[in-house]
Amino acid sequence: MKLKAFLLAGVLAVAGQAVAQDSSPRALTAHEQRMRDIYRDIIAFRTAKGHDQVDEMVAYLTGRLSEAGFANEDLMVTDYDSEGTPTQGLVVRYRGNGSSGEKPIVLLAHMDVVDALPEDWVRDPFTLTEEGGYFYGRGTMDNKYGVANLTGTFIRLKEEGWTPNRDLYLVFSGDEETGMISTRAQAKWVAENVDPAFILNSDAGGIGLDDEFQPLAQRVQAAEKTFATWELTITNPGGHSSRPRTDNAIYELSEAVLKIRDHEFPVQATPLTRSYFGALGQAVPGPLGVAMRTFAADPTDADAIATLQANPETKGSLSTTCVATMLRGGHAENALPQSATATVNCRIFPGIGAAATEATLREVTGNNDIAFKLMTNVTESPESTLRDDVRAALEKSLAQRFGRPIPILPYMESGGTDGMHYRTLGYDTVAISAGSSRPQDMFAHGLNERMRVDAYYGGLDHWTIILKELAGG
Repeated sequence: MKLKAFLLAGVLAVAGQAVAQDSSPRALTAHEQRMRDIYRDIIAFRTAKGHDQVDEMVAYLTGRLSEAGFANEDLMVTDYDSEGTPTQGLVVRYRGNGSSGEKPIVLLAHMDVVDALPEDWVRDPFTLTEEGGYFYGRGTMDNKYGVANLTGTFIRLKEEGWTPNRDLYLVFSGDEETGMISTRAQAKWVAENVDPAFILNSDAGGIGLDDEFQPLAQRVQAAEKTFATWELTITNPGGHSSRPRTDNAIYELSEAVLKIRDHEFPVQATPLTRSYFGALGQAVPGPLGVAMRTFAADPTDADAIATLQANPETKGSLSTTCVATMLRGGHAENALPQSATATVNCRIFPGIGAAATEATLREVTGNNDIAFKLMTNVTESPESTLRDDVRAALEKSLAQRFGRPIPILPYMESGGTDGMHYRTLGYDTVAISAGSSRPQDMFAHGLNERMRVDAYYGGLDHWTIILKELAGG
């Protein structure tokens, strides 16, 4: 990895020409308009693997921050090789006066996205579209919302002339959605050169809403499942398609994948999971809320487990999950397949480990001819603690936003974020996104990703309040 000061003159004007023009149906404050502009502009960058636009987004962001008064030496671009592709990250230092004597605070987000095919979407995924009370576009939730909100907050605070009592750092990664090679190296650099007091992540957590868009709780990601991907391959001599044989590679692989589909890993009931379900179940109506409360009291209750496993929002909190995500096989339409490969992605419950999970998959598939190849540089991370000062700052932000106290619930994330690499290095890392959504509005990684317009604007004071509480008002 190398660091360099970065400034690109004129990038704001160029970026402004590169994105579609839009208009807002509501009158916006100057800060809201700036935040909308940043949101629109960065969604226009197709920062998915293979499109080489992360560096263009970095140039845009550094241009914005430079224009706001951040010095060249405080805008550091990180260059890495990620799976054979040059990948940039961005580190931004907001210099404090050191009066608190405390170590810096690091704030995380990721600039890359899972790719979206325009022909599959109702609207262009790389044009911010406001329609029916929602913003649509790839990254509107995951995680360009976090990038826009943190960047806009730093610009706003600089514009106000505010000086924190300790250093603050934005750390934006460029390959969180793929191999995390640059993300891991960036975390190592932060540990060696910044050594923060703690880490706050914008890429998880957030406010859960009920069906009527009322806040249920602020979720705080304090732990993550382990991300691991395997390729399962069957090989075969093949032959002419007019001479079928019983040992067809595609059929054998299909049978193995269906066995993985049908397998349920053992339910795990940690204190974190039980306390989360117990508290959230007080606010969630209907059978799901009953199941949450029942599981918290008795994690062996079969009916509660069945209800929670049937819901995609809660299933991942109970156990390891493994799912087939990609397939390839055969080499010609008139030939028997000589090989077939399935990609299986697992989210492993903390403490289980990749080796034990692979052993289970081998046992479940029951086919010794399947070759297993672990594709992931696995990171297993510990649980973090929600600090009292972070909780207090979060409480103040929520009270100002909603006019009343909102429950704060630490939980374990079913997915994976940059935060795992900082936890592994010994730093308390919690994710406290300003985002708010209902479960039925979550389309991250899927078609027609969206965010409520009122939720976007409602969260724009979130990081300002929190940072002033933690680094001097």
